[in-house]
Amino acid sequence: MDGTAVRATWWGHATVWLEDSGVRLLTDPLLGDRLAHLRRVRGPRPVLPGAPDAVLVSHLHADHLDIPSLRRIPPDTVFVVPRGAAGLIHRRLGGHYSGNCVELGPGDETTIKDVRVRAVPAAHDGGRGPWSRLRGEALGFLIEGSVRTWFAGDTGLFDGMSLLGPVDLALVPVGGWGPSLHPSQHLGPADGAEAVRRVGASDAIPIHYGTFWPVGMGRVRPHLFHTPGTEFARLAGELLPGVRAHLLAPGETAGVPAP
Repeated sequence: MDGTAVRATWWGHATVWLEDSGVRLLTDPLLGDRLAHLRRVRGPRPVLPGAPDAVLVSHLHADHLDIPSLRRIPPDTVFVVPRGAAGLIHRRLGGHYSGNCVELGPGDETTIKDVRVRAVPAAHDGGRGPWSRLRGEALGFLIEGSVRTWFAGDTGLFDGMSLLGPVDLALVPVGGWGPSLHPSQHLGPADGAEAVRRVGASDAIPIHYGTFWPVGMGRVRPHLFHTPGTEFARLAGELLPGVRAHLLAPGETAGVPAP
């Protein structure tokens, strides 16, 4: 036995395959190569090792609640979603979907086999998009099995973030820097490191960067695409002694020991 309690495989953007206590969870699945004006420019298309026990959807934005990706999930899977999202999933998935939808708001929780999933706040817009009146509060999730994992979803820093900790593993978005992404609703590398400090994580994996990019943008501002993960790892090493930052390429897995 190698002492590993949790395995987390990052498939790019906010999509993570998490295994804890025999339970398999999939976060914000974005499984294709294209989404509107965004295209996958790094890493392979995800190849899931099987059917997840549950899918965790943090908010309604199309790069986090992607209907074509959800159609690829077995229809008896539990979908844990923000309040207001179940109707959209039922309408768009139709007969493919059997109805195992659990809507949560901050502070609500559900159990997936031996793992408890609790919805926690996130500082991010909860609407579907400018073309839609559909709204649901953006969430993060605390996943409590053999370790305590925080999947931040998409968020800026917010008051009370430290109340979420301590956690063992933080899945923290770090690709929110750039001219069109407001820092109050997104984390860049420095704010990502600060979020890890606030929640008291012992291990951290940077996500939500460098996978999908607007067509042509990589030639205009390539540093915004290439550097968030490495910059986060550098800052974590300098500012957060004792924190293990796992810098993964899409498709790579990190193991985290039990506390």
